[in-house]
Amino acid sequence: MPEVSDVSEMLVVSDEVREALDRNRPVVALESTITAHGLPRPRNLQVAEELEELVRAGGAVPATIAVLEGRPRIGLDKAQLAQVAGESGLRKLGHRDLAPAVAAGASGATTVSATAFLAARAGIRVFATGGLGGVHREWAQTQDESADLHLLAKVRIAVVCAGVKSVLDVPATLQRLETLGVGVLGFRTTEFPGFYLSSSGEPVDWTAGSAAEVAGVLRAQDALGGPPSALIVANPVPAAEQLDPALHDRVLTQALAACASEGVTGQAVTPFLLDYLVRNTDGASLEANVAAVRGNVRLAAGIATAYAA
Repeated sequence: MPEVSDVSEMLVVSDEVREALDRNRPVVALESTITAHGLPRPRNLQVAEELEELVRAGGAVPATIAVLEGRPRIGLDKAQLAQVAGESGLRKLGHRDLAPAVAAGASGATTVSATAFLAARAGIRVFATGGLGGVHREWAQTQDESADLHLLAKVRIAVVCAGVKSVLDVPATLQRLETLGVGVLGFRTTEFPGFYLSSSGEPVDWTAGSAAEVAGVLRAQDALGGPPSALIVANPVPAAEQLDPALHDRVLTQALAACASEGVTGQAVTPFLLDYLVRNTDGASLEANVAAVRGNVRLAAGIATAYAA
């Protein structure tokens, strides 16, 4: 069994990740939901393994996070990664689901909120993902917003992402992040990324031109202290790999109409819209998603390496 972390008896930190943290070597947290729920089999395992290799190629140690048999695990071995990729019906766990999952001895893949919480609890400073959750369209009627936002207002971690999912209300999400005191830093961009798209058209207040500059912001956060909160590092998918903007807008309009006509509400809305985009762009949205995650993982490794130097 992997060594139990001295940070919390509840967490199980792999020997490799524990050694890296103890020696102040760079570590990058990775979520497991993209593996369990975001990609088809068997490609999901191939991409999961590729992302870990990209972290290693960048000089850092990967820490894929999941809950297995009631134990939150920080860093998975090959068999555990294969379990996450191959187990049918694996639960999707947000941070609010962690305690029931642990008490029930359940297994589950961690979302952004659960991954960020567990990574920060283990002492990891950098986390790479695809896109954040956020404020849903028609929020005034539904009051529907992702738990990611409130959790990120409470943990000191850098989240490298391609913005928020484009099916959401991007301006409202940015406003919510401001209200919650969560910093947003554009990486080599003055516009907030649009997940599948290089730009959402919304401006960002601060930009960084290198991983070292981002690491400097993290050190400034540490030095200033104050209430813990995340730093969103908004890294656009390369323009050559983004989903065609005209195709994106057309299919998303169709998806929103289908969602309304079929009466899809609540937590089912985002999965419905994302699945509609995959099916009606002939998989192009999925490829843009994977391209964005690859870029985020590479950048996260660079940031973690610069921060640890």
